[in-house]
Amino acid sequence: MNRKQRRAETKSGGTGAAASSAVQRLFAAGLRQHRAGRIDEAERSFLQVLAIRPHHTDSLHLLGVIAYQTGRHDLAVDLISKAIAINPGEASAHSNLGNLFLHQGRLDEAVASYRRAIGLRPNFPTALNNLGNALRARQAPDEAVACYRQAIDLGSDDPETHYNLAMALLARGDMEAGWEEHEWRWRTQQFIAARRDFTQPQWRGEAAQGRTLLIHAEQGYGDTLHFCRYATLAAARGLRVIVETPKPLERLLRGLSGVDQVVTPAEAPPEFDLHCPMLSMPLALGTTIETIPGQMPYLYADPAQVEAWRIRLAGPGERGPRIGLAWAGDPRKHLLSAAAVARRRSVGLGALAPLFEVSGLNFVSLQKDDPAPPGRFPLTDFMEEMEDFADTAALVANLDLIISIDTSVAHLAAALGKPVWLLNCFDPCWRWLVGRRDSPWYPTVRLYRQLRPGDWNSVVAEVADDLRSLAGV
Repeated sequence: MNRKQRRAETKSGGTGAAASSAVQRLFAAGLRQHRAGRIDEAERSFLQVLAIRPHHTDSLHLLGVIAYQTGRHDLAVDLISKAIAINPGEASAHSNLGNLFLHQGRLDEAVASYRRAIGLRPNFPTALNNLGNALRARQAPDEAVACYRQAIDLGSDDPETHYNLAMALLARGDMEAGWEEHEWRWRTQQFIAARRDFTQPQWRGEAAQGRTLLIHAEQGYGDTLHFCRYATLAAARGLRVIVETPKPLERLLRGLSGVDQVVTPAEAPPEFDLHCPMLSMPLALGTTIETIPGQMPYLYADPAQVEAWRIRLAGPGERGPRIGLAWAGDPRKHLLSAAAVARRRSVGLGALAPLFEVSGLNFVSLQKDDPAPPGRFPLTDFMEEMEDFADTAALVANLDLIISIDTSVAHLAAALGKPVWLLNCFDPCWRWLVGRRDSPWYPTVRLYRQLRPGDWNSVVAEVADDLRSLAGV
């Protein structure tokens, strides 16, 4: 601490045994409250510390962490930066500052912060894991894998690090190792509460002809639409297959080939011999990049509903292709990291304005939970009528092309065999792999990737050019 800081603390009453005792007591209380999840109480305690000791770096640092946890990201950067300015040798502060930069999409700054943390503490598994996350977001999966493996080699059996390693391995197409690491998800904070503890054993691909297998959905609607195809493969091996799926997907998934029964989590499942989480099926069946089951379609809309929409959409004088649009995903506001991902993957409808300037096209909204589209956009909207994914499938079956961000609508359309132009953020989901414009999971998908974080303008401009070619203008 320099003389100026000591003078400031003297003026604020920060010297003396009584003040030191109060600081220790308040800081210890703040730590207990923070660890117990009593965030508001912890914040008050750390602020009381600063009232006595304005340059108490640990309190500044933890107030920055709390600001991050409560969505005040600019304040968090300011507080942690102040703590680092006072004590630049604290590795954990540099690592947490990197987390903030990563959350804000400031990838180069995040990498630099993590490297400073590791420079101060070379055997720092948390910072190595965080650096891996930033490198993966920067589309450098090989470097990310090296960071995760180094953290694990230091003796860190942290489930989050193993799960992150799985994402990097899968993104670069190393699926055999990726699916193995992916099983660590059930030990992470994100998934541990969703783990199903059945008394029946988990199926791992062994011969089980004639036995009944319960495949249960996990994660989001898009993941269920993506991986439900594996139920058909299990049935082809002679198993009787029951699929458990969220209610909005129940009616659609009844059409899956080979599936004996579809149930929802609200029901007690019928008797079964084996079970498998849906995203563990690729491991059970030994999926590699060469053996991805990419035969389309594997989902089908109800023919009567499709015909009803065909008649309804065939308005007098209608000409040109019908284009479905989806521009935002589930915001997942209850999950901090998932909410950040949802924001990066979503694009404001206004940013899609250049698409509406292409003449000769008929645009149809496929956006379920957004406000009604502004009247200035020529966008027909039937989504209030959609009660489940089977309804949406019948509408999509009558469209010629779907332009969508990475959301469940894109998976639905692709599983129906429809052409999909996917608008991808700079750091997309692992399933789209690295550096590809096509998808082995969905042969009808064309990928449009951001060149820089947050840059939707170049993506939309490229899509608009391709739309003009499609429309012949």
